[in-house]
Amino acid sequence: MQPVTNLFSYPRYWAECYGTAPFLPMSRAEMDKLGWDSCDIVLVTGDAYVDHPSFGMAVIGRMLESQGFRVGIIAQPDWSSKDDFMRLGKPNLFYGVTAGNMDSMINRYTADKKLRHDDAYTPGDVGGKRPDRATLVYTQRCKEAYKEVPVVIGGIEASLRRIAHYDYWSETIRRSILIDAKADILIYGNAERPLVEVAHRIAGGETIDTMQDIRGTAVIRKEPLPGWRGVDSSKLDQIGRIDPIMNPYMEGAPCSDDEGTAPMAQEAKPILVQPPKQKPWEKTYVKLPAFERVKEDKVLYAHASRILHHETNPGCARALSQAHGDRIIWVNPPAFPLETDEMDGVFGLPYQRVPHPAYGNEKIPAYDMIKTSVNIMRGCFGGCSFCSITEHEGRIIQSRSEESILKEIEEIRDKVPGFTGVISDLGGPTANMYRLRCKSPKAEQTCRRASCVWPTICPHMDTDHSPTINLYRKARDLKGIKKILIASGVRYDIAVEDPRYIKELAKYHVGGYLKIAPEHTEEGPLSKMMKPGMGSYYSFKELFDKYSKEAGKQQYLIPYFISAHPGTTDEDMVNMALWIKSNRFKLDQVQNFYPSPLANATTMYYTEKNPLNKVSRQGGDVFVVKGERRRRLHKALLRYHDPAGWPMIREALLEMGKGHLIGNGPDCLVPPEGRGEAKAERSRNKGLKPALTRHSAITHQRSNGAGNKAARSEAGAGNASAASKHGGKAGNGKPVGSQLQKGAGNGKPAAQGAGQGTGQGKPAGKPAHKGKTPTRAGSAKPGAKSAAQGGKPAAKGNSAKRPAR
Repeated sequence: MQPVTNLFSYPRYWAECYGTAPFLPMSRAEMDKLGWDSCDIVLVTGDAYVDHPSFGMAVIGRMLESQGFRVGIIAQPDWSSKDDFMRLGKPNLFYGVTAGNMDSMINRYTADKKLRHDDAYTPGDVGGKRPDRATLVYTQRCKEAYKEVPVVIGGIEASLRRIAHYDYWSETIRRSILIDAKADILIYGNAERPLVEVAHRIAGGETIDTMQDIRGTAVIRKEPLPGWRGVDSSKLDQIGRIDPIMNPYMEGAPCSDDEGTAPMAQEAKPILVQPPKQKPWEKTYVKLPAFERVKEDKVLYAHASRILHHETNPGCARALSQAHGDRIIWVNPPAFPLETDEMDGVFGLPYQRVPHPAYGNEKIPAYDMIKTSVNIMRGCFGGCSFCSITEHEGRIIQSRSEESILKEIEEIRDKVPGFTGVISDLGGPTANMYRLRCKSPKAEQTCRRASCVWPTICPHMDTDHSPTINLYRKARDLKGIKKILIASGVRYDIAVEDPRYIKELAKYHVGGYLKIAPEHTEEGPLSKMMKPGMGSYYSFKELFDKYSKEAGKQQYLIPYFISAHPGTTDEDMVNMALWIKSNRFKLDQVQNFYPSPLANATTMYYTEKNPLNKVSRQGGDVFVVKGERRRRLHKALLRYHDPAGWPMIREALLEMGKGHLIGNGPDCLVPPEGRGEAKAERSRNKGLKPALTRHSAITHQRSNGAGNKAARSEAGAGNASAASKHGGKAGNGKPVGSQLQKGAGNGKPAAQGAGQGTGQGKPAGKPAHKGKTPTRAGSAKPGAKSAAQGGKPAAKGNSAKRPAR
């Protein structure tokens, strides 16, 4: 899988004569200091600009700068008009637009669609600094600013929306983001290779119309590319074997039944040399079901999702074509992964490793979390169905050299203000996949497995952790480095294949607690998550405890779990809660399943079909937890120790015929209702209103707007009918109209306290969870706190009017 052109072998653009900027400019004044009259490329992002290789726009900006282009950044612009998008002037080549390191919808809303009031990628951790569906909004403003300037969109938000996709927030199937945004070209996955090619070709005078076949891009077309052969996706649902290459020397050879017979004499003929046989996937595209069909047919949607995930290996992926009305979305095969020298080049660019000076002393939580961490690799071959990493970064591991990593550690030591000698992480999407790749180049090029480790570890997969162990040892030996911690998640099913790694980890690199992610304990949900069974967890725990004891340390595993994942029944959750209790865990960090676009688990959630197997109309159904109450129950079971969830758990256990789990015994899950508990619960619930968001159904909003729900909350629908019988009065004797005007019935407008969950503006009971909220869909959100945690008032400004809990 060798690319035609190395990332750093392009002739540099003429503007390289301006040299390297200390920071990429964010204002005209900075451009003037650099002596620039204009920018060649302007990048627009929903994140604050931090000049650090963990922030996508810094990587892309510095990468383009290394090619000789003058690059400016517009970070978190005011999207109410086009003015802020014109602050750096008209770009000479194109706008590059991204929502940021996270999907803007996942960044803004919790898994329960409640508004978040914080944003780890914003100075001061303030929410509301980027719009919903930021890629769409930013692109439209760029087009308003300079209509003739091409707009290139990318980042995780665009990547996961490159074809028709299920949108959890509106509960609809939306078109490709290319269609809605009206952008000129979309780059999916890690963007360096395709973006550098696009930039140089535009600089060379080409237009987007002549750049339709670049790997890692998607474009809008009227018809497929000329010379490409189309295959209907229905013929590829079961991947067949690849035809063997014919032996050119077999023609005219004696057959087995001709043995012993002399071949007939033939006249001499000229030898005809045949060109090599084209591989089955070359110049071939797959016709996916049209947007209009997948919108109406869930089975076809699941089928399209399955095909897309089969076509993700850069070595053998076909192009994809999906009709949207009279146009098609043409998705080229993925870009080839970066080689080690290219990875070293990207991470060796002249990053300042700090936020832009324009932010002053304001804290940016995402930066504070990663400022002393080092990214050693990209990609993940785990393929977990709920995670977006594989869809975005691919299955093939792209590793840096030891020299490059050690040099970055030294830069952190020398450059980062306040460095204490502790490196907070050497990792990436996973801690222990550094330099682990397929041992067979042929298998790696042609494999279409969704995961290299599920349901079992592929025999071709290298599980030798020697490169990682050697790297850890060299990093520890660097001058000025006191401790190297590992904060990235450890893939424990691979780690048990090489106990030396677990010993090294336990002895030197754990600060008391090690995070791992079993995600569940029951086989049903685990099979839908594509996660290993608990046997691997127990094997890892045994080795980890053994080596921790040998090192004279008391260290503990902190497991992460997901509730309400497709395939999870109430009984599965009860069994997991019993396992958690029996192992004496009290979890604060729990996560309800969050359906992110294009993930396999999201397809299960929407269609209730399993795209991991062949999709059919008969069979293959997946049980899915939907509805706020059931999802809250599953989350409450994970936090069995929280009294706020006990009434809901007791009710569910009785309905399931598991009343024996209610009691004070060691085998019980929750205690019986105590004295005063019912009274306290009624007190907590008194005056509660449902928390509405912009994603609430329109009928729900109309019937509950401006406090309508408060007028009907305890009396229910019957109260309204009673009102009509008693001369327009509600069951409490007060006119219905007066209650509607007062909202919550407490004399206060309904808008007050809407973000807190009670009519009095106080938190309803205890917060759902404390600390950081792990986000597995889209990308990690360091230090995130959900709106459900309380502690912060509702955001002011445009979003303050949106009720949230």
